[in-house]
Amino acid sequence: MPPYTATSLKAELNARGWRLTPQREKILHVFQNLPRGNHLSAEELHELLDQRGEAISLSTIYRSVKLMSRMGILRELELAEGHKHYELHQPYPNHHHHLVCIQCNKTIEFKNDSILKQSLKQCEKEGFQLIDCQLTVMTICPEAIRMGWPSALPSNWSCTRAISGNQHHDNLEDWEE
Repeated sequence: MPPYTATSLKAELNARGWRLTPQREKILHVFQNLPRGNHLSAEELHELLDQRGEAISLSTIYRSVKLMSRMGILRELELAEGHKHYELHQPYPNHHHHLVCIQCNKTIEFKNDSILKQSLKQCEKEGFQLIDCQLTVMTICPEAIRMGWPSALPSNWSCTRAISGNQHHDNLEDWEE
């Protein structure tokens, strides 16, 4: 799937009987310009747009990211925070998976072609067509373990790893099988 532009999004929405609203176009633009490895929840997207002076209601954002996920434009992720996050859908060979610390929510992306190959094999066996392949590995980061997770971790503890936000593993061979 090629990267979406406003023109291609408009054509696909029109083909399905929907319109490219200014709100949908602004949401697409945010995700197109999001730094590699970053993910946004609907609430974070709302806050970001609000900071830019874009008055888009949270309910419109929820509906738009759900629609764009169903269309395959955005990838919906289940991360540790208890709510969904979104990123641009990057099909093979740019697919990736996530390590997520359940204590500090630090998220690290990694690639593993074996996961994709096994998924493709299973889909073929069952007659399914693969749409997306994602694995989220729930973890505890080394800093939380050093601080005594779970019993000795102070209730007000904040991981320094979480401060740097999401991270993309540039040395993906470390994660390949």
